[in-house]
Amino acid sequence: MKRRELRDHIFKLVFGMEFHTADDMKEQTELYLEQLKEAKEKDLEYIGTKTRLIIEELPKIDKLINEASKGWKTTRMNKADLTILRLAVYEMRWDDDIPAGVAIDEAVELAKKYSGDDGPSFVNGVLAKLADF
Repeated sequence: MKRRELRDHIFKLVFGMEFHTADDMKEQTELYLEQLKEAKEKDLEYIGTKTRLIIEELPKIDKLINEASKGWKTTRMNKADLTILRLAVYEMRWDDDIPAGVAIDEAVELAKKYSGDDGPSFVNGVLAKLADF
């Protein structure tokens, strides 16, 4: 799988956190990964590991998002935008394999696919502020 496709699957799993408890997420992740018949073992491992790492860092990620998004706390955000921001912030701060610019570009692409009309510019604006921190 290409990195963009992997990121798309991670987005879907992290989005699922809005509907499941942290305890349920391990099982939900396993069920989701079982459905990916075309995925190689290394892809499944990458998706599962990165999803788990994002969940572990969630309090720190949300704190960064809240600091960068004046007037839009995470509790008020569109859940698709919030999930995209969480994924991108993790990549920018904790994933050394992904340059910040790539994380921002990929987040904007996810927003074009999963968010509303204002989503891409909102995501880009918040992440641009975080890139300056």
